[in-house]
Amino acid sequence: MNRGLFRRFCEVLTVQGGLKKTRNVDIDEMVYTFLRSISHNEKNRTLQVNLRRSGETISRSIHRVLKAVIRLNNQFMKKPVPIPTNETSSRWKHFKRCLGALDGTHIDVRPLTEDKPRYRDRKGHLTMNVLGVCIPNLEFVYCLAGWEGSAHDSRVLRDALTRPNGLNVPQGNYYLCDVGYANCPGFLAPYRGQRYHLKEWGTRQPETAEEYYNMKHAAARNVIERIFGILKMRFAILRKATWFTPKEVYRIVIACCIIHNFIKEECGVDEIERTYPDIEPEQHPSADLETIEGTSMQPCATWTQFRNNKATFMWDNRWRS
Repeated sequence: MNRGLFRRFCEVLTVQGGLKKTRNVDIDEMVYTFLRSISHNEKNRTLQVNLRRSGETISRSIHRVLKAVIRLNNQFMKKPVPIPTNETSSRWKHFKRCLGALDGTHIDVRPLTEDKPRYRDRKGHLTMNVLGVCIPNLEFVYCLAGWEGSAHDSRVLRDALTRPNGLNVPQGNYYLCDVGYANCPGFLAPYRGQRYHLKEWGTRQPETAEEYYNMKHAAARNVIERIFGILKMRFAILRKATWFTPKEVYRIVIACCIIHNFIKEECGVDEIERTYPDIEPEQHPSADLETIEGTSMQPCATWTQFRNNKATFMWDNRWRS
């Protein structure tokens, strides 16, 4: 953040987040302490030395700002809008009515000894499974943190769909997801047994409709991979385990997503995003439809045929891309 953006952030936290100064610490210092903690992953003891404040003052400032940022969730988390039928972008024109992409990522945590088995992921690391949902221009729509690293991605997604204020997917629209999720209404997955990571292609060209579909699917779904990369580059606290409890890490992850959206909204393209390939921001009309429920997350013949038809159409018209 530059000085102007920092002042704007402090103003938003004060007016809309309800952050108030204390007798000994003003708003600017509290926000600076919080941002320094999550951006550089500085421990309380290090902040005490650098800011010349007591450990209790540092801790209180961080948690006050954290609560204020969480209150901005409804304002800065974006509402998804479908890709229109007249879309011309080569990345998204094959996915009409798509809302964006979703995926899970793992954040290192330090749970209690008795909780370690639940937080141990398939690689043996102690992590928290975080579900992220974003729109094409690299802004978060929804984030669900708190699940243990041993939880499967599909289970986390099911929980997001069944929560009262969880993820909503309007009927007739969908998100792009990887093979870790079922190809079912509302969630369009690639074909299994085919190449679907961009790095797997190299100079090789697709030879079947399924391979071509997977290549285009991966190119579009790559936005969620990039937004996770940007988030972890911006906030060092997400790159390795901290001494915060898993419950506190859960709230910090949500706060980082909100701050990311704030920076994106105020700056458009920031310096960290410049390290990733450019994309074309899109603005489309929204739809107000019935939503898909978590209980319907099962593969069905209709949705399989929808994917097959899309793959065939894309393959037949590949020379027009």
